[in-house]
Amino acid sequence: MNKFLKGIKRPFLVTLALLLICGLAYPLLLTGVSQVIFPKQANGSLVTINGKAVGSELVGQDFTDARFMKCRPSAVNYNTYTQEDKKNGDYTGIASGSKNYGPTNPELSQRVQEDMTEFLKANPSIKKEDIPTDLLTASGSGLDPHISPESASIQIPALVQSTGLSEDRLKEIIKENTQGKFLEVFGEETVNVLKVNLEIAKDLNLTNSI
Repeated sequence: MNKFLKGIKRPFLVTLALLLICGLAYPLLLTGVSQVIFPKQANGSLVTINGKAVGSELVGQDFTDARFMKCRPSAVNYNTYTQEDKKNGDYTGIASGSKNYGPTNPELSQRVQEDMTEFLKANPSIKKEDIPTDLLTASGSGLDPHISPESASIQIPALVQSTGLSEDRLKEIIKENTQGKFLEVFGEETVNVLKVNLEIAKDLNLTNSI
């Protein structure tokens, strides 16, 4: 028995030490450092108006008001659900991801066609062949808050009609909320839809609508 206890003593102590270091000390250290150096990012990059959180720079939202710019489709509805959805059991909890449909999947074709029809209805001056791809395809996470500059610009005519803002002002708002390539080399230029809509809401005195 003593021999057995001696045999497991060292691996037990090593396991305990690694558990304390990797499972407790290291996470607490990183959490503390991030709260000091990057407090905004560590807390979810929340966007607040009048002290109230209205969203995150990192997570998209489903904007249904015609006065606001639209995001990409989301397979998880950007995790936005109503109380009725919860009661009906349609809300399954926090999730991210996509359907991963293949290009020949009829459900994908149906979903894209429905989104295309809805977009054309809201943007009657646009031809279907001119719709940028990212407005009809969901991101891998289903939470992407960004669209391409082309997808933002193509919505300007409809936004001019619904908001009464000038085309030049909307272009200015889009430009102010466009993020360039990382190190001017990697990735693509992107437009943060939430930030654009916050600027639109500010111009229209609609900050309570976001």
